[in-house]
Amino acid sequence: MATTNASPWWRIGWRNLGRNRKRTTLTALGLAIGYFAVVFMIGWGEGMVADLIENATSLVSGQIELHDAGYRPERSLYDTIGGREGTDVEALLLTIVAEPSVAAAAPRAYASGLVSSGAATSAGVLMGVDPGREIALTRFLDPLAAGRLPAAGEYELVVGEEMSRQLAVGVNDEVVVVASAADGSMANDLYTVSGIFRTGLIEFDAGTAVVPLADLQNFVALDPGRIHEVAIATADPSAADATAEYLATVPDIADRGIVVAPWTELNPVLSGYLALADSVYWIFIVIIFGVACLGVANTMLMATFERRREFAVMLALGAKPWSVVGSVLYEALAIGTLSLAVGAAFAAPPMLWFYMTPVSLDWLFGDVTLEGALLTPRLRVGTNVPAWSWATIGLLVTAVVAAFYPAVRAARVPPADTLSGL
Repeated sequence: MATTNASPWWRIGWRNLGRNRKRTTLTALGLAIGYFAVVFMIGWGEGMVADLIENATSLVSGQIELHDAGYRPERSLYDTIGGREGTDVEALLLTIVAEPSVAAAAPRAYASGLVSSGAATSAGVLMGVDPGREIALTRFLDPLAAGRLPAAGEYELVVGEEMSRQLAVGVNDEVVVVASAADGSMANDLYTVSGIFRTGLIEFDAGTAVVPLADLQNFVALDPGRIHEVAIATADPSAADATAEYLATVPDIADRGIVVAPWTELNPVLSGYLALADSVYWIFIVIIFGVACLGVANTMLMATFERRREFAVMLALGAKPWSVVGSVLYEALAIGTLSLAVGAAFAAPPMLWFYMTPVSLDWLFGDVTLEGALLTPRLRVGTNVPAWSWATIGLLVTAVVAAFYPAVRAARVPPADTLSGL
């Protein structure tokens, strides 16, 4: 019964859009442009967030890290996975990559040390990696700014661009490396710079030297099974939390006292910033549709004022006030539906274009660093179906809410006075 009664008012609502086509067109365009602005801004914001997460996690750290329970935050040389006995590194890696959401995993070891050349000395971190696994996981070694990756057993290392500048060394130059070893001795040796990397993160480039994992373990007296970290890349960075939660329950990992930390835990400031960015979407929706609401209200007030004699006739013939309200609200809903169709038609082509072929803005902004992430600004849109759904609902609600006051005024038209010309 409700559907039957509502159907005529829906047809009347669509018919009334043609009463003043210019006004209807301007109102629909206003709502459509507002919808386009909301959808595009949300898409652009989502694209920036996706770029930021990707750059923050794929450059050096990975999306997930595994450590011994006592390793962070001091990052002691002695707190290796599995304790002083170490672990079966290959078996651990096989357990990790067996999870379908894991794209790559690489073992790492760290030591604090000094790198010297002539009178210049730089303090930093010696990072032991498996070069083959590392370049499948992160981007900072592929490609190198100069030279090549170090070969195991050849006393070679790769330094950051800023460190090479401070030490005034280049490819094939020799440097002296000094570090405290796990057996209490002072390790020192002569290494050849085989390559130079550049991340754009000045602190990292100035304070990091990369050595083959086995060479670093031998240098600081760590057994081959002793590593400090396993870095993990997930196929989808947004799935890092779920993947970390699952890995923490795997017996081979949980039984060894290993802590599984996703990037949201390792970089809480960046995680909080992204949460704040999500809340901004609601500000876009409220402000833009709030302004649109005033425009629709003004349009509907003018429309109901011009049709007050029509409403007076309806009331005089026995129509209920809610019928008048319904006719106005259905007209507003029809405008909202039309605006939604026009706005979606406007938004779809550029959204698809900027999703498939994002435009770089580095010529305008250059590289930007934010909480350890190197971000090259670009006009790229991402997908956020929940936010777009709320924007669609917001458009229709805006149209109906804006028309509610004009509808109530139309229902309160005094029939006798209006028809008599008073």
